Amino acid sequence: MPNMIFVNLPVSDLDAAKAFYSALGFTLNEQFSDERTASFVVSDAIVVMVMAEDRFREFTEQPGVADPRTAREVINAFGVESRDDVDRLIDAGLAAGGTLSGKTEDHGFMYGRGIDDPDGHHLEFVWMDAAALAGE
Repeated sequence: MPNMIFVNLPVSDLDAAKAFYSALGFTLNEQFSDERTASFVVSDAIVVMVMAEDRFREFTEQPGVADPRTAREVINAFGVESRDDVDRLIDAGLAAGGTLSGKTEDHGFMYGRGIDDPDGHHLEFVWMDAAALAGE
């Protein structure tokens, strides 16, 4: 099994979160989803788990949940295959209730854009030209 990353996010509206992450093309894994959680497979090594806030508090054993609309708690950046994929994912996220966030970064060999999900969690989609980075 490869090393994996599991991103766990509290959400105020599970249905809105499910619509947003589905619109990005992430695959809902029903086996690890229920009425308070939804597990989305991003790749063989990355899973995003969105949890109703009460479930997230139970899971973390903490009384409070940070509000990503008032302070940035983390930036989750996902590498993608092309510049077009960056734009496609941002457009899909916007259509599903996301909000454009941050500046577009275009350095020729690297291109990235950011979006906040309906709860304010920040996602970045980034493409890098591996050949340019290697000096080819």
